[in-house]
Amino acid sequence: MSAVRVDTPDGPIEALLGVPDGQGPWPGVVVVHDAVGYGPDNEATAARIAAAGYVSITPNLYSRGGRARCITRVFREALQQSGRAFGDVLAARGHLLGLPECSGQVGIAGFCMGGQFALLLGPGNFGASAPFYGTPLPKRIEETLDASCPVVASFGRRDPLGIGAGPKLQAMTEAKGVPADIKVYPDAGHSFANQLPIQPFLRIAQFGYHAEATEDAWGRVFAFFDRHLRT
Repeated sequence: MSAVRVDTPDGPIEALLGVPDGQGPWPGVVVVHDAVGYGPDNEATAARIAAAGYVSITPNLYSRGGRARCITRVFREALQQSGRAFGDVLAARGHLLGLPECSGQVGIAGFCMGGQFALLLGPGNFGASAPFYGTPLPKRIEETLDASCPVVASFGRRDPLGIGAGPKLQAMTEAKGVPADIKVYPDAGHSFANQLPIQPFLRIAQFGYHAEATEDAWGRVFAFFDRHLRT
């Protein structure tokens, strides 16, 4: 893993770059971090993606200003479905496309808040989208979904923020003719694929890491990305 600078319309931000071992080029994945932010958990995710044969970049959406102020701003932009964070994600995609290690096929994956970005930015910008518990589902998401961006989505049935989100997204993708693989894990809650601090407290609130669901979800994501990005 290495730290890189990504030039965006609003100035440079930091990002984490993960490159597989061996001879490329490889498909790319832009990873959008969760609400907790840019931390050690992202390094584990980047390592997992590299091991599967994808070059990844994780832009730090909290690069500008104090952490509390950045969290508030990015959440607001996610709700408004526009703003600097969207430009940051697209700039990260541009950075990947400019690397000789990248094949030119790029998907997007996101967690929690990042899952919302993955759903909103996928069509027209990425070859496939992998939202992990992007809950609650963005407003008017049915207007955004498009067959140009297949979706592989993973939810936890115990997620208090995402009650019914999986079936709702399934119905939307079917209605729009979007290729999709959507699964709800019955014993998992929110943030099931992130190893975050204060895990015991998070589990009480139906948040927290679930190893079995994580392994299955990533297996589905890589199989889906292989079909849609390795062409």
